[in-house]
Amino acid sequence: MNFKGVFSVLPTPFEGGGAVDLGSLRQVIDLYISAGVDGVTALGVTSEVARLLEQERDEILDAVLAQVNGRVPVVAGSSAEGTRTCIEFSRRAQKAGAAAVMVSPPRMAKLNSEAVVNHYSALAAAVDCPIVVQDYPPISGYAMEPALLARIARQIPSARTIKLEDPPTPYKTARILESAEGLPLSILGGLGGTYLLEELISGASGAMTGFAYPEMLVEVVRLFHSGKVEDAARAFYCYVPLMRFEFQESIGMALRKEILRRRGVLSEAVIRPPGAKLDAATLTALDRLLEWMRSDQGVKWISD
Repeated sequence: MNFKGVFSVLPTPFEGGGAVDLGSLRQVIDLYISAGVDGVTALGVTSEVARLLEQERDEILDAVLAQVNGRVPVVAGSSAEGTRTCIEFSRRAQKAGAAAVMVSPPRMAKLNSEAVVNHYSALAAAVDCPIVVQDYPPISGYAMEPALLARIARQIPSARTIKLEDPPTPYKTARILESAEGLPLSILGGLGGTYLLEELISGASGAMTGFAYPEMLVEVVRLFHSGKVEDAARAFYCYVPLMRFEFQESIGMALRKEILRRRGVLSEAVIRPPGAKLDAATLTALDRLLEWMRSDQGVKWISD
């Protein structure tokens, strides 16, 4: 696979009673693909994967693969606290048709670099697909140093793509590439795309995130890789206020779902408990922000 460009992380839509809403999921997929993304990622952190039953994981991945229908590659999250469980999730994803798996280090007391390398080595020996190494310390409880990420890529050729979500991501991107010493790596920024431009300047290949306006991410990456850095900057800075607002801790997924609902692809902006719900003040602030953006001549995709 060529991990370059934009891979949108799919939300998991729910109905009012909490059941998975596969109809809305299909609509989200079509929106992202029509926006020009290079791939989609299912069962990620912002897919609320930790709140899914094991049977629901399989149903969602099957639905995603069926709706995508080969139009773009599908990456499947398969992180787990145990290596054996991670291998099982990854094998099932590969068998279902996923083009790659995304895996965080296992969460455990006193995790160390040797245990991390051994985890990815065992996984690579068990599956025949690329591994996206997710560097997101809030989930794993472990911050991987640039040298460790470069070591994983050096020792495990199938694990040469990094989803980087350990800020400062532009700075860490540059340090990883230095440590890799010319090894072919793909670094994809996350964190809602809030540092996308700076990550690209530092050597990132693109983004793997779920911002509700993937069209902007696609345009920024396309312009940047075409050498039109100033145009990429102008496109990016128009959306920074919304990206900052959407990526608020604890309520970010609720905001993203609300925006996608307003875009007409989610029937309801439901978060599974114990996820936070939006209050009236936050919704008023969102209304004001979107109205301000509609009046900005540089903003292309936000309309009434």
